[in-house]
Amino acid sequence: MQLEVDITGKSFISAAGKPHQVLADIRFSLATGEVGVVVGPSGCGKSTMLRILAGLDPNYQGRVARPGRARLAMVFQEPRLLPWRSVEDNVRLAAPEADEARLTALFSLLELGAHREHYPGELSLGLARRVALARAFAIEPDFLILDEPLASLDDALAARLREEIAGLVGHRPMITLLVTHSLDDAVRLGDKLLLLSSRPARLLHTLPIAIPRAARDEQTIAAIKADITRLNLANSQGVSDAGGQRQ
Repeated sequence: MQLEVDITGKSFISAAGKPHQVLADIRFSLATGEVGVVVGPSGCGKSTMLRILAGLDPNYQGRVARPGRARLAMVFQEPRLLPWRSVEDNVRLAAPEADEARLTALFSLLELGAHREHYPGELSLGLARRVALARAFAIEPDFLILDEPLASLDDALAARLREEIAGLVGHRPMITLLVTHSLDDAVRLGDKLLLLSSRPARLLHTLPIAIPRAARDEQTIAAIKADITRLNLANSQGVSDAGGQRQ
């Protein structure tokens, strides 16, 4: 299976009646087993692009070829849990056919076993993000979209959740597309980095990472980030480092 993206344009009309171009000239492909990471400045159109790829916005110029009959799961910037449903019910609503053994293993991996009967209002942001991940993986997706799942988390929690995401995507062959502001997260999680410009977003550079995630030590990660900096993409386009600060 493969995702093929060729978006030549996306624009909208503002309330004042003026046209605004959001996306232009974005072309890339992802195969099953690949984790693509989209990195770009705030407001450049990353979330708009994700809605197009998920099939939620058909009003664009170009072509997106998703795998036929692929199961799609999307984790939004906010967990978007139903507050009147328990953790387990939120997950089972998305995956009613998931058996008990699979859900138990998933809850265990995400350290949610003790929270199955809790309600979203009783959860921290980190736990709620874990529930959103559990809901997405419970349906066993073929195409997974993650829209800044580590945003607004402290460094320690973000690092822990990043490892859990790496473990989840490593256990199931699928196409994964992650959006982040953090160059550090991108280099640690991605197999292919997609670096976007400011609005209207254009794909400035595609950087494959051949080294497996498990083999990327701190020296390797630093070297990859240095390569990107030498391309003058990180500094000039507002990509952030691990702490979320502009470089």
